Amino acid sequence: MSVTVDGDKSGSVPVRVRRILHGPPPEKVPALVGTACTLIGLIDIAAGVFPRFRASRVHALAEVLPGTLGPLSAALSLSAGVLLLLLAHGLKRHKRRAWRAAVVLLPLGAVAQFVWRHSVLGALLSLALLTLLVRHRGEFAALPDPRSRWKALANFVLMGAGSILLGLVIVSAHPRRVLGSPSLTDRLEHVLYGLFGVEGPVGYTGGVDWTVGYSLGALGMLTALTTVYLAFRPEHPAARLTEDDETRLRALLARHGGRDSLGHFALRRDKGVVFSPSGKAAVCYRVVSGVMLASGDPIGDVEAWPGAIERFMDEAKAHSWTPAVMGCSETGGEVWTRETGLDALELGDEAVVDVADFSLSGRAMRNVRQMVKRIERGGYTTKVRRVRDLSDGELARVRRAAADWRGTDTERGFSMALGRIGDPGDGDAVIATAHKADEDGSTSPYGDLKAIIHFVPWGPDGMSLELMRRDRSADPGMNELLIVAALQESPRLGIERVSLNFAMFRAALARGEKIGAGPVLRLWRGLLVFLSRWFQIESLYKFNAKFRPRWEPRFVVYRKSRDLPRIGFAAMQAEGFVNLRLPRPFARRSAAAEPRPCAHIVAPQADREVRAA
Repeated sequence: MSVTVDGDKSGSVPVRVRRILHGPPPEKVPALVGTACTLIGLIDIAAGVFPRFRASRVHALAEVLPGTLGPLSAALSLSAGVLLLLLAHGLKRHKRRAWRAAVVLLPLGAVAQFVWRHSVLGALLSLALLTLLVRHRGEFAALPDPRSRWKALANFVLMGAGSILLGLVIVSAHPRRVLGSPSLTDRLEHVLYGLFGVEGPVGYTGGVDWTVGYSLGALGMLTALTTVYLAFRPEHPAARLTEDDETRLRALLARHGGRDSLGHFALRRDKGVVFSPSGKAAVCYRVVSGVMLASGDPIGDVEAWPGAIERFMDEAKAHSWTPAVMGCSETGGEVWTRETGLDALELGDEAVVDVADFSLSGRAMRNVRQMVKRIERGGYTTKVRRVRDLSDGELARVRRAAADWRGTDTERGFSMALGRIGDPGDGDAVIATAHKADEDGSTSPYGDLKAIIHFVPWGPDGMSLELMRRDRSADPGMNELLIVAALQESPRLGIERVSLNFAMFRAALARGEKIGAGPVLRLWRGLLVFLSRWFQIESLYKFNAKFRPRWEPRFVVYRKSRDLPRIGFAAMQAEGFVNLRLPRPFARRSAAAEPRPCAHIVAPQADREVRAA
């Protein structure tokens, strides 16, 4: 069968024939190269470690080679294999630096394959991958990720552990050449000495000691060199909101801040920002584990959103980051999917209380009403004020209490957390506080302060719940008390709507507990209830429902379904539920210092206090 390819009608040629004639599509080359790099790396490691793997018809030629050339080739093969494994993920992400390193390593690996293992096929595989890399070099143009020198310590720990385990395999891979019967302790001691280039207690015959020694020395050198490189390379700081960026964002919020209750959270100073060409819209984001994570809707004029979204996608493409949006509204989801071709999935619902419709009367509010009355009879009083109306001393006590009453060792929050209290630019924020003097007359460092709720502005007539903290010795129900107080005082402050917590998968929880729910829905609800032991999914939904809110759906926007686990993991890192960073010395800051971010993943405002409420 003959196939005619017309340059003007290439679309009519079957896809399978085009693949045979032209190779894989360019966009799939990095994934193919990354997989091939992993396989070749494993082959190089196996060739350097296992004697039987390198057996070949011309292996006897090794006898005429210079004495140390064979062991050096084994060490080179092992080193190249380990580095190729480390580079495979970067190649899949189109990283330019990974491409450069692979172009250098593949010829070295081919030489090691031929000299040590005498494998023509192994050398040709490395050279074939090198040819593919060179041919498609334009596909590897992604810029490096933001980085930290703490990765040097992480590299030392992980590479060190990997080198010890692989070293034990190397030491044990020559059972017929070992002198005596060394114990596991002797083998481990030999590995540790060998990583530092020192001869250990295990002896071999037939020149194997040279091969083992060079291989262990190569692993030790790799660990040292990669650690030194990461420690001393120029550091790219994580995204930070500059003063100019914050000024521009505040101007956009002043004009359009009433549209999205999450708008003010864009002012977190650990986020980056991209503006539309006109400057009338912006998207704020943070990069976590290769995911470019935005939260809420774009800031600014809706008509300018497409320009900001395009800049966001260009930035993601330039660094080969996975784009994602957490918690956007229905309108935001429609714009994101229309402009980018991404997909959207309902994530949960935001609880919004209309102040004019809120009342403690009626049977539905009976539990909240009784709890509030009971706490008030216990001697608690409340105050609801703008942040600018607090004195400096009282604001300092609030900051210190918020930091000391935090329920977790690490700060949490990203999408619905501001990360600070009492900043001069946040004077319109609202703080509700609960007070009660200690009965024993003791003096607390927080005075009579027992609980705090912090709201950020939502346009000129709304506010969004950002933080809930309470003294653990205070009576249960502090959160209900302060939310009711804030809602009752809202008309005085000119507030017409209040955004409370965000409830993940609320619709599934609500429908799953009704009569007639199907087995699949009941199973899904059961899984959510089980996960609530760690993430407060069900408890936050029930806590929100106490105040009879209206529910506004929120969505996650993603590129492909297979990206969802990665996006979910990155979101958990951003919110503080998963912490992969190594502990820093003297991490705790004094009470006088600016408070750190404080919020939580499922509902940044509630955290574990909800369980005690």
